[in-house]
Amino acid sequence: MKGYSLESGALARRIVELLSDKQAEDIVLLNVERMVSFADYFVLATGQNPRHMQSLLDTLDEDLGREGQNPRGREGKVDSGWVLMDFGDVIVHVFSSEERGYYDLEGLWSRAVPVVRIQ
Repeated sequence: MKGYSLESGALARRIVELLSDKQAEDIVLLNVERMVSFADYFVLATGQNPRHMQSLLDTLDEDLGREGQNPRGREGKVDSGWVLMDFGDVIVHVFSSEERGYYDLEGLWSRAVPVVRIQ
């Protein structure tokens, strides 16, 4: 089991802040460190449309990149309605509202500890 990391917590909160500043919808920060070995936090957010989703992703790339936090990987495309950005101990999921409802990660990870929810 992984121990609590202030660094990953600070990064997760910074991601939530950036997404909130760009008006992402229904932002949820889940602590999953006791459930999985590959991450401490999941950040879930919804974009209003493909252009908004791209803007959210660009903000994370640019602002976090300037802060020395570059994603280790990225999966999915805006057109698919779900993009995952892997920042190591923090995994970010940016969805369209349709895909978010369909995949229901909050339901799948219902035992995770919610840290922040901004609706």
